[in-house]
Amino acid sequence: MQGLMQDWPMTLDRVLTHARATSPAREIVTRSVEGPVVRTTYDQMWTRARQVSRALLEGGVELGDRIATLAWNSARHMEVWYGAMGIGAVLHTVNPRLLPEQIAWIINHAGDRMLAFDITFLPIVEKIAPLLETVTFYVILTDDAHMPQTALKNVMSYETWIAGRSTDVTWGGFDENTAAGLCYTSGTTGNPKGVLYSHRSNMLHAFAASMGDAFGLRAKDVVLPVVPMFHANAWAITFMAPMAGCKLVMPGAKLDGQSIYELLETEKVTFTAAVPTVWLMLLQHMRDNNLKLSTLKRVVIGGSAVPEAILRAFEEDYGVEVIHAWGMTEMSPMGTLCTMGPTEEALPHEDRIKLKLKQGKTPYTVEMKIVDDAGKDMPRDGKAFGRLLVRGPSVAKAYYKNDGAKNPDGTVTDADGWFDTGDVATIDPLGFMTITDRAKDVIKSGGEWISSIDIENIAVGAPGVANAAVIGVYHPKWDERPLLIIQKKPGEEPTKDAVLKFLEGKIAKWWTPDDVAFVDAIPLGATGKINKMALRETFKDYTLPTAG
Repeated sequence: MQGLMQDWPMTLDRVLTHARATSPAREIVTRSVEGPVVRTTYDQMWTRARQVSRALLEGGVELGDRIATLAWNSARHMEVWYGAMGIGAVLHTVNPRLLPEQIAWIINHAGDRMLAFDITFLPIVEKIAPLLETVTFYVILTDDAHMPQTALKNVMSYETWIAGRSTDVTWGGFDENTAAGLCYTSGTTGNPKGVLYSHRSNMLHAFAASMGDAFGLRAKDVVLPVVPMFHANAWAITFMAPMAGCKLVMPGAKLDGQSIYELLETEKVTFTAAVPTVWLMLLQHMRDNNLKLSTLKRVVIGGSAVPEAILRAFEEDYGVEVIHAWGMTEMSPMGTLCTMGPTEEALPHEDRIKLKLKQGKTPYTVEMKIVDDAGKDMPRDGKAFGRLLVRGPSVAKAYYKNDGAKNPDGTVTDADGWFDTGDVATIDPLGFMTITDRAKDVIKSGGEWISSIDIENIAVGAPGVANAAVIGVYHPKWDERPLLIIQKKPGEEPTKDAVLKFLEGKIAKWWTPDDVAFVDAIPLGATGKINKMALRETFKDYTLPTAG
């Protein structure tokens, strides 16, 4: 016997329609690429997104066609999102921080029909345009007054493209499992792989991320997604915020500490999210100028593990709650969040800090376990290391065009639907998961594992240290030993002895790096994470002082 409830497909067009119905005057504020801060509302966004839909349909776009964007966080970018997804086209967000050759490869692999992009990225687009095999039309996300000179063919300003278009268009009406978005992994090894989200998976993910012990957004929140929309849907904030009716503040291209601080204060932001590198810049700006935060209540830090120094600065110096999060593109991206229940809140302050450095617990809709190399389940005792496996309705089962398929049906999961994240982790009895390393980054010394992440997160708090990375370097006796690589703060001169002294008592003695190397800058990948592959190449011939 089946239930007698309405069949109400979970398609993403309903999100913006709901926001218009319940929060029509709520603002979306954008620091535009052209310079000024501009304001729109959910009511206006709904109208303009439907004009995008009409422009796409009149341009011959059909269900399942891919529409690419190369853009910062802005209201115009959101309008293209909802305009494309509303008619069943697939919105493909392209990461502009990849190499131009990678961007061209990704667009061709996706088979994108159209590319909408910010003025900032015109040089990239002009360079790769001759390589693009399927793109037939370009839209620059600006108006005619700011339209740059370009040799691109079939190009138009965004405002001219949608001007005067009818809003008489049908949204939805297709199966909720229809593809909605396409996002490629950062491609640190081999070519990037496409993760193809469905309307249903994005809706379920947004529901889970909206829960009180996850992001917990409410209509009264003012939300600043510093995490880019091309990073796994800005961690679903561009779906969650309209669902809740939040005011959105879009930072555009300016992500430096001063610019982010200005938006936090002038727009009275209560909630924000980004990777640790962004918060390092913000905190440095605030310290240098003796500034405080007047309205910010919660900050989500993900993308890479939160260093203890950042956690303590927000919570102890500025009274801002830190939500440590972990996930990946293949998970839409949320996997765990480190929020405190009543048992954890009752702990002493220092114990809570230690707990918050973990990646946290899974929200409903995500299942997780760790296994050994033979696939045997490992205990949840907080000590056993294992490969981290996940599954759920918002976890990928295959990559676009069956890239990297492990099974004849094109899937990349095991027989029980578990996806191997490539991470090594522990899970404690309370369900708190801790990433100890990427499987390819873990340092294997004398048959034992050393977590490069733990050392990095502590070292970045040492005096004079701007950033820190740890890689394994060949050792004739131990196979590998850790090398600590330090980027100094401007004007400061930390020494090897001082940094190693700072680590004493904070890590196991046998984890202590065998040497410290100082560099002008630690390379970051396209998603703001430390590029270990580049560091391993730089230090491939490095000889440790203990190797003799």
